[in-house]
Amino acid sequence: MTKRRSLSDRFKATVALEALRGDRTAQEIAGKHKVHPTQVTTWKRQAIDGLTGVFSDKVRRAEGNEAEVKELHAKIGKLAVENGTGAYAAR
Repeated sequence: MTKRRSLSDRFKATVALEALRGDRTAQEIAGKHKVHPTQVTTWKRQAIDGLTGVFSDKVRRAEGNEAEVKELHAKIGKLAVENGTGAYAAR
């Protein structure tokens, strides 16, 4: 019995991008990379489905950053008051 190959994510992404370009058939791409044509089609579909996550993830990260920025501003204000360097401390 043969052992199953473990393919890297980078390899799968490369194959999926070739399939997304559309200049070759799944059979041609599969032959070039020595995988089954069904696998090429599956990776292509997964790439398309995953694209929405790429853009929505940035929105989630930005929202998380806003909360972090507010927290850091509060810490800066607290430290400024403790050190006597606040905007109103010198007046």
